[in-house]
Amino acid sequence: MVFEQYYLECLSHASYLVGDETTGRAVVVDPQRDVTGYLRDAERLGLTIERVIETHFHADFISGHLELAAATGAVISYGDVARPEYDVDLLADGQRLSLGQVQLEILHTPGHTPESISVVVYERPTDVVPYAVLTGDTLFIGDVGRPDLLSSVGVTADELGRQLYHSLHDKLLTLPDETRVFPAHGAGSACGKALSTETMSTIGEQRRANYALAPMSEDDFVEAVTQGQTVAPLYFAFNAAHNKRLRQTLEDTEPPQPMTWEQVVAARDAGAVVIDSRDERSFANGHLAGSVNVGLGGRFAEYAGDIVTAERDIVLVCEPGTELEAKVRLARIGMDRVLGHLENPQEALLAHPDEVRRASRLTPAELEGAYASVPGLQVVDVRNEGEHALGGLPGAVNIPLAAITTRLGELDPEAPTVVYCAGGYRSSTGASYLRSVGFRDVSDLLGGYGAWPSGLQLQQAGR
Repeated sequence: MVFEQYYLECLSHASYLVGDETTGRAVVVDPQRDVTGYLRDAERLGLTIERVIETHFHADFISGHLELAAATGAVISYGDVARPEYDVDLLADGQRLSLGQVQLEILHTPGHTPESISVVVYERPTDVVPYAVLTGDTLFIGDVGRPDLLSSVGVTADELGRQLYHSLHDKLLTLPDETRVFPAHGAGSACGKALSTETMSTIGEQRRANYALAPMSEDDFVEAVTQGQTVAPLYFAFNAAHNKRLRQTLEDTEPPQPMTWEQVVAARDAGAVVIDSRDERSFANGHLAGSVNVGLGGRFAEYAGDIVTAERDIVLVCEPGTELEAKVRLARIGMDRVLGHLENPQEALLAHPDEVRRASRLTPAELEGAYASVPGLQVVDVRNEGEHALGGLPGAVNIPLAAITTRLGELDPEAPTVVYCAGGYRSSTGASYLRSVGFRDVSDLLGGYGAWPSGLQLQQAGR
């Protein structure tokens, strides 16, 4: 058997290539949208990818099923509850697929979504203990898939939570303890709230250590897995719907077009969003007025997707040589409308000082002074609610970055504003977004909450 896990750190996403060396037949499970890596490895290993199996309609990324089908002729499969808008070979609960010696068994495991499945992998047809189970977003390491993402389309968290309880107890937990567990996501994904940094476990380990698998009633389980979830990112609903559609495929080796300064400014003035993917220090030192900073060094696509919808045209400002990476990472969450990138950005910015702005960034000491001297100071914490609950700056309002576009009405665009996060990455994005929509005076905190002196006591009165 060939078994390869592909882990995409920036989206906390795991996908799998499973093949049979005796026949050369293979499947890919839950592929990322840029599929060159699977094609390269299949060729190296002498495998033919004949099927793409999706465990569900993913919300946190655009899956590569259409790209792989176009490149290889592979059949696309979901569980037979799914109704995509393209040709598929639907799979029944308990159905077996043979790759030769290697066997796959499909388990319907609804709960995260109604159509969710898991894939049990056997090295040989006679094996009693499976090699592994690919659990998609049903069972994670340390957590289970959140059941609250589909309320917008009429499926309640309570209904899905109860389905999830039975999928876990009646299906996955009946597998032998030695069965390896390979999920579709790890720590950092918003598809759960307590995902481990580990990317593999076993059924036995999860039975003992996963909070959601502890002995409890169905009602208590639903309560446990629906409470304390983070705000779903802005792009989740779009991705879940887009993965059902017949859409354009991605060319992941073709960089975006270079654009002149005049073309970039014209595009911005016509409504395109300028995403500056340089680090926050370079952005603060000088950037095109109205642009938004999402550094390529972090969870670039996720945070871009928190503030920019897929329907917007996009122009990139990148460190030279990173334009293709930025385009592909945006495409992974369906942000396909990249018009191009600013050619020679450093030279262009130096040549047009009238259109260049600097970003205000405060040290903790400077923010301490602002608390004492700036009337009406507005402090915004863009961390998630769970982070904020563990401690925050005096008087701060907690608006997670994923909610900032929908909660702007809670903020005063005329008030002097300071944005902070854990370390300074998300705050640069949040602050630049507020400036781009007309907030007059916005700074962010250098080093974030992690740089705030733990012993610093500020007077709260009047703030």
